[in-house]
Amino acid sequence: MEATESTSPSALATAADPVVVSGIQPSGRLHLGNYFGAIRQHIDLHQEHEAFYFIVNYHAMTTVQDAEQLRQHTFDVALDYLALGFDPDEAALFVQSDVPAVTELMWIFFNLLPTSHLEKGVAYKEKVEAGLSPNAGLFNYPVLQAADILAYGGSLVPVGADQKQNLEMARDLARRFNHRFCPDDDPLFPLPEPHILDDVAVVPGTDGRKMSKSYDNPIGIFDEDETLKEKVMSIVTDSTPLDEPKDPET
Repeated sequence: MEATESTSPSALATAADPVVVSGIQPSGRLHLGNYFGAIRQHIDLHQEHEAFYFIVNYHAMTTVQDAEQLRQHTFDVALDYLALGFDPDEAALFVQSDVPAVTELMWIFFNLLPTSHLEKGVAYKEKVEAGLSPNAGLFNYPVLQAADILAYGGSLVPVGADQKQNLEMARDLARRFNHRFCPDDDPLFPLPEPHILDDVAVVPGTDGRKMSKSYDNPIGIFDEDETLKEKVMSIVTDSTPLDEPKDPET
């Protein structure tokens, strides 16, 4: 279900049914960790509520700056979602950059937010320490993320149990905007709530660590048979004898 031209964020916010909003990183073909970590929940939620899922190619530019690669990754993610059961008649699936109003809203939010709030960002510091370029896009990432959520009247955001703090920027900016520009009895933006994915499975990769492209250990959902066989055969297994107690953490 897609928003019509007459559908405003405030109308969505006051609807009885929550509006689900979530971004999808275009980092290449999806793997099993992606499916059990988020995609399965996305598919379930879009069948129950109004939902907006978008491929965040602007966010991806903080790390991927090859135009052709980014276009291909964006196409691949859309293709994979459709193949895994996403129904475009039930919810919206689109590319972040196709809606310029989101970046316009981001600019408004920039003028409402003290820079000190961004300087305290834990995620930014962790990414820079991990070796990512400390560019302005990465620094301002949370503001674009807030615009992504609030532009569609998002009131329910699927996140892992350890990502709840990621919504605080969106909630803070919604409060600031509503207080500055809206009557007390008619706020424009809802305060988005987290939909905690308590049953998210952490899928190990071929080396035993969490499955991730950054570890070069994923098993692709749509890998060719021969590639799949090679990856499965390379999986690190527990060498503990069968009759000895096992460590549940390994």
